[in-house]
Amino acid sequence: MKDCVFCKRISEEKSADFVYQDEKVVAFDDLHPRAKVHVLIVPRKHIPTIREIEEEDKSLMGHLVWVAKKIAQDKGLTNYHLIFNVGVQEVFHIHLHLLSSDFKLLL
Repeated sequence: MKDCVFCKRISEEKSADFVYQDEKVVAFDDLHPRAKVHVLIVPRKHIPTIREIEEEDKSLMGHLVWVAKKIAQDKGLTNYHLIFNVGVQEVFHIHLHLLSSDFKLLL
């Protein structure tokens, strides 16, 4: 998706300091953090929301969680939040939020 801000960031059209990257995902600090640690784990494959994942995406979705765990360990976090927003996200490209335990959910 050429208009997707995350796709642009992944393709490095837009500068990004990746916390983690591999052939399936990239991770970077959120521009508007809601906690001391707020990292977004984003698949390289453009999928707008959880509603659009296919059976072929099962391992990719598991990989997002595994990467979040690895980043949390690297940052010394033992307690943290993992959040997927579905249909209410600002950027319609699946991304997993990793937030340190000082995050407070606003409802």
